[in-house]
This record gives sequence, structure tokens and C-alpha cells, in this order.
Amino acid sequence: MPVEIRELVIRATVTEDGRTGNSKPDASSGDSTSPEQLVKICVDKILEILKEQHGR
Repeated sequence: MPVEIRELVIRATVTEDGRTGNSKPDASSGDSTSPEQLVKICVDKILEILKEQHGR
């Protein structure tokens, strides 16, 4: 039996913590991945998803 979602509620809390300019989210602050590595990871994931969809 399929599940139908009729309403999606998204809540966010915005706080000022003294940062200025463009700052990275806290989730990636401990990650030392270079931009090139990040692009490669994203491309690999996209290709993997496309292969899965093509196989269906």
C-alpha cells in the first residue's frame, strides 16, 4: 500500500553566533576534503545513481 504525504513541515532555527561572510556549515568543519576531492565524490555518486536508474 503506497503512502501519500500531503503536508511537509520544515522548521529551522536561525541564530547569530558572530560569524561573518561566507562560512561553511558545522557538519563539514572537521572535514579536510579539498574542492577537487569533493567534486570527484559528487560525480561518482551521481554516476552510481544514474547506473542504478538505467538498470531498472
